[in-house]
Amino acid sequence: MSIQWKGVMPAVTTQFTENDELDLQLFRKNINAQLDAGVHGIVLGGTLGEASTLTDEERRILTRETVALVKGKVPVLMNIAEQTTKAAIGLAKTAEEDGAKALMMLPPMRYKASDEEVVAYFKAVANSTSLPIMIYNNPVDYKIEVTLDMFEELLKSCPNIQAVKESTRDTTNITRIKNRFGDRLAIMCGVDTLALESLLIGADGWVAGLVDAFPAETVAIYELQKAGRIQEAINIYRWFMPLLELDISTKLVQYIKLASVYTKIGSEHVRAPRLVLAGNEREQITKIIEDALSVRPELPEYKNLSVLV
Repeated sequence: MSIQWKGVMPAVTTQFTENDELDLQLFRKNINAQLDAGVHGIVLGGTLGEASTLTDEERRILTRETVALVKGKVPVLMNIAEQTTKAAIGLAKTAEEDGAKALMMLPPMRYKASDEEVVAYFKAVANSTSLPIMIYNNPVDYKIEVTLDMFEELLKSCPNIQAVKESTRDTTNITRIKNRFGDRLAIMCGVDTLALESLLIGADGWVAGLVDAFPAETVAIYELQKAGRIQEAINIYRWFMPLLELDISTKLVQYIKLASVYTKIGSEHVRAPRLVLAGNEREQITKIIEDALSVRPELPEYKNLSVLV
Protein backbone atom coordinates (compact mmCIF):
# COMPACT_ATOMS: atom_id res chain seq x y z
CA MET A 1 0.00 0.00 0.00
CA SER A 2 1.14 3.58 -0.63
CA ILE A 3 0.45 6.86 1.13
CA GLN A 4 1.59 10.41 0.52
CA TRP A 5 3.43 11.53 3.62
CA LYS A 6 2.78 15.24 3.35
CA GLY A 7 0.47 18.01 4.44
CA VAL A 8 -1.48 18.40 7.66
CA MET A 9 -2.59 15.26 9.47
CA PRO A 10 -4.61 15.99 12.62
CA ALA A 11 -3.99 13.83 15.66
CA VAL A 12 -7.69 13.93 16.37
CA THR A 13 -9.33 13.98 19.77
CA THR A 14 -11.73 11.25 20.84
CA GLN A 15 -15.10 12.74 21.71
CA PHE A 16 -16.87 11.43 24.81
CA THR A 17 -20.33 12.01 26.21
CA GLU A 18 -20.98 13.17 29.74
CA ASN A 19 -21.55 9.50 30.57
CA ASP A 20 -18.08 8.50 29.33
CA GLU A 21 -19.23 6.83 26.13
CA LEU A 22 -18.00 7.59 22.60
CA ASP A 23 -19.78 10.65 21.22
CA LEU A 24 -19.79 9.64 17.58
CA GLN A 25 -22.02 12.50 16.46
CA LEU A 26 -19.57 15.12 17.75
CA PHE A 27 -16.62 13.04 16.55
CA ARG A 28 -18.06 13.12 13.01
CA LYS A 29 -18.58 16.88 13.30
CA ASN A 30 -14.91 17.39 14.11
CA ILE A 31 -13.73 15.08 11.33
CA ASN A 32 -15.94 16.91 8.84
CA ALA A 33 -14.45 20.23 9.97
CA GLN A 34 -10.99 18.80 9.30
CA LEU A 35 -11.98 17.61 5.83
CA ASP A 36 -13.63 20.95 5.01
CA ALA A 37 -10.40 22.73 5.95
CA GLY A 38 -8.41 20.56 3.55
CA VAL A 39 -6.38 18.24 5.80
CA HIS A 40 -4.33 15.49 4.17
CA GLY A 41 -4.90 12.59 6.59
CA ILE A 42 -6.48 11.65 9.91
CA VAL A 43 -4.53 10.10 12.81
CA LEU A 44 -6.61 8.17 15.34
CA GLY A 45 -5.71 6.98 18.81
CA GLY A 46 -2.73 9.20 19.51
CA THR A 47 -1.97 11.07 22.71
CA LEU A 48 -4.69 13.60 21.91
CA GLY A 49 -7.03 10.71 21.13
CA GLU A 50 -6.54 9.49 24.72
CA ALA A 51 -5.19 6.20 23.36
CA SER A 52 -4.25 4.74 26.72
CA THR A 53 -7.86 4.92 27.89
CA LEU A 54 -9.54 3.39 24.83
CA THR A 55 -10.69 -0.19 24.65
CA ASP A 56 -9.84 -2.34 21.64
CA GLU A 57 -13.47 -2.23 20.55
CA GLU A 58 -13.60 1.57 20.81
CA ARG A 59 -10.53 1.81 18.58
CA ARG A 60 -12.23 -0.40 16.02
CA ILE A 61 -15.40 1.67 16.13
CA LEU A 62 -13.46 4.91 15.63
CA THR A 63 -11.50 3.44 12.73
CA ARG A 64 -14.60 2.13 10.94
CA GLU A 65 -16.53 5.36 11.52
CA THR A 66 -13.66 7.48 10.18
CA VAL A 67 -13.05 5.28 7.14
CA ALA A 68 -16.76 5.44 6.29
CA LEU A 69 -16.83 9.21 6.77
CA VAL A 70 -13.76 10.17 4.74
CA LYS A 71 -14.74 7.90 1.81
CA GLY A 72 -11.16 7.60 0.62
CA LYS A 73 -10.57 11.37 0.38
CA VAL A 74 -7.66 11.15 2.82
CA PRO A 75 -5.87 8.23 4.47
CA VAL A 76 -6.88 7.12 7.96
CA LEU A 77 -4.02 6.17 10.30
CA MET A 78 -4.26 4.26 13.57
CA ASN A 79 -1.68 4.85 16.28
CA ILE A 80 -0.06 1.88 18.00
CA ALA A 81 1.06 2.53 21.58
CA GLU A 82 1.19 -0.88 23.22
CA GLN A 83 3.11 -2.57 26.02
CA THR A 84 3.81 -5.83 24.19
CA THR A 85 4.86 -6.84 20.70
CA LYS A 86 1.97 -9.32 20.60
CA ALA A 87 -0.60 -6.62 21.37
CA ALA A 88 0.95 -4.24 18.81
CA ILE A 89 0.79 -6.89 16.08
CA GLY A 90 -2.84 -7.57 17.00
CA LEU A 91 -3.74 -3.89 16.78
CA ALA A 92 -2.00 -3.57 13.41
CA LYS A 93 -4.05 -6.51 12.13
CA THR A 94 -7.41 -5.15 13.27
CA ALA A 95 -6.57 -1.63 12.04
CA GLU A 96 -5.91 -3.03 8.57
CA GLU A 97 -9.10 -5.11 8.68
CA ASP A 98 -11.10 -2.01 9.65
CA GLY A 99 -9.81 0.04 6.71
CA ALA A 100 -6.89 2.04 8.08
CA LYS A 101 -4.39 2.89 5.34
CA ALA A 102 -1.33 3.39 7.55
CA LEU A 103 -0.03 3.14 11.10
CA MET A 104 1.74 5.50 13.48
CA MET A 105 3.89 3.61 15.99
CA LEU A 106 5.48 4.47 19.31
CA PRO A 107 8.22 2.37 20.92
CA PRO A 108 7.03 -0.11 23.58
CA MET A 109 5.10 1.65 26.32
CA ARG A 110 5.93 1.62 30.06
CA TYR A 111 9.05 -0.50 29.63
CA LYS A 112 12.20 1.50 28.78
CA ALA A 113 13.46 -0.85 26.12
CA SER A 114 17.03 -0.94 24.84
CA ASP A 115 17.88 0.17 21.31
CA GLU A 116 18.05 -3.47 20.24
CA GLU A 117 14.65 -4.23 21.75
CA VAL A 118 13.04 -1.17 20.16
CA VAL A 119 14.37 -2.13 16.71
CA ALA A 120 13.18 -5.71 17.16
CA TYR A 121 9.75 -4.45 18.23
CA PHE A 122 9.33 -2.20 15.20
CA LYS A 123 10.58 -4.92 12.85
CA ALA A 124 8.17 -7.50 14.23
CA VAL A 125 5.17 -5.24 13.76
CA ALA A 126 6.29 -3.96 10.35
CA ASN A 127 6.80 -7.51 9.10
CA SER A 128 3.32 -8.49 10.29
CA THR A 129 1.44 -5.96 8.15
CA SER A 130 1.37 -4.52 4.65
CA LEU A 131 0.40 -1.08 5.98
CA PRO A 132 2.86 1.83 5.66
CA ILE A 133 4.27 2.92 9.01
CA MET A 134 5.29 6.25 10.54
CA ILE A 135 7.55 5.95 13.59
CA TYR A 136 6.64 8.43 16.32
CA ASN A 137 9.96 9.64 17.75
CA ASN A 138 9.24 11.54 20.96
CA PRO A 139 11.98 10.99 23.55
CA VAL A 140 10.88 14.08 25.50
CA ASP A 141 7.57 12.57 26.56
CA TYR A 142 8.13 8.85 26.07
CA LYS A 143 11.80 8.60 27.17
CA ILE A 144 13.01 6.46 24.26
CA GLU A 145 14.80 7.99 21.27
CA VAL A 146 14.86 6.30 17.90
CA THR A 147 18.32 7.30 16.70
CA LEU A 148 19.46 7.68 13.11
CA ASP A 149 21.45 4.44 13.43
CA MET A 150 18.29 2.65 14.54
CA PHE A 151 16.40 4.09 11.57
CA GLU A 152 19.23 2.91 9.31
CA GLU A 153 18.70 -0.67 10.43
CA LEU A 154 14.91 -0.44 10.18
CA LEU A 155 14.89 1.06 6.70
CA LYS A 156 17.14 -1.67 5.35
CA SER A 157 14.77 -4.47 6.28
CA CYS A 158 11.31 -2.85 6.51
CA PRO A 159 10.23 -1.11 3.29
CA ASN A 160 6.89 -0.21 4.83
CA ILE A 161 8.56 1.97 7.47
CA GLN A 162 8.35 5.16 5.46
CA ALA A 163 8.06 8.19 7.74
CA VAL A 164 8.94 9.67 11.10
CA LYS A 165 6.82 11.90 13.28
CA GLU A 166 9.71 14.09 14.38
CA SER A 167 9.10 15.22 17.96
CA THR A 168 12.60 15.39 19.41
CA ARG A 169 12.14 19.19 19.57
CA ASP A 170 15.52 19.56 17.89
CA THR A 171 14.89 21.06 14.45
CA THR A 172 18.46 20.30 13.38
CA ASN A 173 17.42 16.65 13.36
CA ILE A 174 15.38 17.36 10.22
CA THR A 175 18.52 18.24 8.27
CA ARG A 176 20.37 15.25 9.69
CA ILE A 177 17.58 12.93 8.55
CA LYS A 178 17.48 14.48 5.08
CA ASN A 179 21.26 14.32 4.73
CA ARG A 180 21.34 10.66 5.72
CA PHE A 181 18.21 9.22 4.14
CA GLY A 182 17.14 11.67 1.45
CA ASP A 183 13.55 10.97 0.44
CA ARG A 184 13.58 7.42 1.83
CA LEU A 185 12.22 8.67 5.16
CA ALA A 186 9.51 11.31 5.07
CA ILE A 187 9.43 13.77 7.96
CA MET A 188 6.22 14.89 9.64
CA CYS A 189 6.71 17.56 12.30
CA GLY A 190 5.03 16.46 15.54
CA VAL A 191 5.44 19.63 17.64
CA ASP A 192 3.00 22.48 16.96
CA THR A 193 5.35 25.21 18.19
CA LEU A 194 8.05 24.15 15.71
CA ALA A 195 5.83 23.46 12.73
CA LEU A 196 6.51 26.37 10.38
CA GLU A 197 10.26 26.30 11.01
CA SER A 198 10.27 22.56 10.38
CA LEU A 199 8.35 22.86 7.13
CA LEU A 200 10.63 25.60 5.84
CA ILE A 201 13.77 23.53 6.37
CA GLY A 202 12.50 20.34 4.81
CA ALA A 203 9.74 18.62 6.79
CA ASP A 204 7.16 17.11 4.48
CA GLY A 205 4.16 17.71 6.69
CA TRP A 206 2.72 18.29 10.14
CA VAL A 207 0.95 15.93 12.53
CA ALA A 208 -0.91 18.69 14.30
CA GLY A 209 -2.70 19.19 17.62
CA LEU A 210 -4.40 22.61 17.70
CA VAL A 211 -5.86 21.71 14.33
CA ASP A 212 -8.51 19.94 16.42
CA ALA A 213 -9.88 23.38 17.29
CA PHE A 214 -8.50 25.48 14.42
CA PRO A 215 -8.33 23.36 11.27
CA ALA A 216 -8.43 26.15 8.69
CA GLU A 217 -5.63 28.17 10.28
CA THR A 218 -3.43 25.08 10.51
CA VAL A 219 -3.90 24.04 6.89
CA ALA A 220 -3.51 27.65 5.73
CA ILE A 221 -0.02 27.83 7.27
CA TYR A 222 1.02 24.67 5.47
CA GLU A 223 -0.43 25.65 2.09
CA LEU A 224 0.86 29.22 2.16
CA GLN A 225 4.45 28.24 2.97
CA LYS A 226 4.31 25.54 0.32
CA ALA A 227 3.27 28.17 -2.22
CA GLY A 228 6.11 30.47 -1.18
CA ARG A 229 3.83 32.98 0.53
CA ILE A 230 6.02 32.88 3.60
CA GLN A 231 5.14 36.19 5.22
CA GLU A 232 1.43 35.38 5.15
CA ALA A 233 2.17 32.02 6.78
CA ILE A 234 4.35 33.75 9.41
CA ASN A 235 1.60 36.24 10.24
CA ILE A 236 -0.90 33.46 10.95
CA TYR A 237 1.72 31.46 12.84
CA ARG A 238 2.57 34.40 15.11
CA TRP A 239 -1.10 34.87 15.94
CA PHE A 240 -1.42 31.12 16.52
CA MET A 241 1.61 30.68 18.80
CA PRO A 242 -0.06 31.27 22.20
CA LEU A 243 -2.56 28.57 21.23
CA LEU A 244 0.06 26.25 19.78
CA GLU A 245 1.89 26.33 23.10
CA LEU A 246 -1.08 24.50 24.61
CA ASP A 247 0.16 21.46 22.65
CA ILE A 248 3.39 21.12 24.64
CA SER A 249 1.83 20.77 28.09
CA THR A 250 1.11 17.56 29.95
CA LYS A 251 -2.54 18.65 29.89
CA LEU A 252 -2.63 19.18 26.13
CA VAL A 253 -5.75 17.00 25.86
CA GLN A 254 -7.79 19.15 28.23
CA TYR A 255 -6.42 22.41 26.80
CA ILE A 256 -7.10 21.55 23.18
CA LYS A 257 -10.49 20.09 23.92
CA LEU A 258 -11.48 23.31 25.71
CA ALA A 259 -10.34 25.31 22.69
CA SER A 260 -12.52 23.13 20.44
CA VAL A 261 -15.54 24.01 22.59
CA TYR A 262 -14.98 27.68 21.71
CA THR A 263 -14.83 26.87 17.99
CA LYS A 264 -17.90 24.61 18.33
CA ILE A 265 -16.33 21.44 16.93
CA GLY A 266 -15.66 19.51 20.14
CA SER A 267 -16.47 19.04 23.81
CA GLU A 268 -14.25 19.14 26.87
CA HIS A 269 -15.30 15.73 28.20
CA VAL A 270 -12.23 13.62 28.96
CA ARG A 271 -11.84 10.10 30.27
CA ALA A 272 -10.63 9.58 33.82
CA PRO A 273 -8.08 9.79 35.30
CA ARG A 274 -8.03 13.04 33.30
CA LEU A 275 -10.29 15.70 34.73
CA VAL A 276 -11.96 18.70 33.12
CA LEU A 277 -10.09 21.94 33.83
CA ALA A 278 -11.14 23.93 36.89
CA GLY A 279 -10.14 26.92 39.01
CA ASN A 280 -7.24 29.21 38.17
CA GLU A 281 -5.88 26.88 35.52
CA ARG A 282 -9.18 26.95 33.65
CA GLU A 283 -9.26 30.75 33.86
CA GLN A 284 -5.71 31.00 32.47
CA ILE A 285 -6.38 28.71 29.51
CA THR A 286 -9.72 30.35 28.82
CA LYS A 287 -8.01 33.74 28.66
CA ILE A 288 -5.45 32.47 26.13
CA ILE A 289 -8.25 31.10 23.94
CA GLU A 290 -10.48 34.16 24.24
CA ASP A 291 -7.60 36.58 23.62
CA ALA A 292 -6.71 34.70 20.44
CA LEU A 293 -10.30 34.59 19.23
CA SER A 294 -10.67 38.33 19.77
CA VAL A 295 -8.00 38.98 17.13
CA ARG A 296 -8.53 35.89 14.97
CA PRO A 297 -7.15 36.71 11.53
CA GLU A 298 -9.12 36.64 8.33
CA LEU A 299 -7.51 33.94 6.23
CA PRO A 300 -6.55 34.40 2.60
CA GLU A 301 -7.85 31.88 0.10
CA TYR A 302 -5.37 29.11 0.77
CA LYS A 303 -6.79 26.19 -1.18
CA ASN A 304 -5.57 25.24 -4.65
CA LEU A 305 -2.60 27.57 -4.55
CA SER A 306 0.18 27.25 -7.11
CA VAL A 307 3.06 25.38 -5.49
CA LEU A 308 6.44 27.09 -5.37
CA VAL A 309 8.93 25.02 -7.36
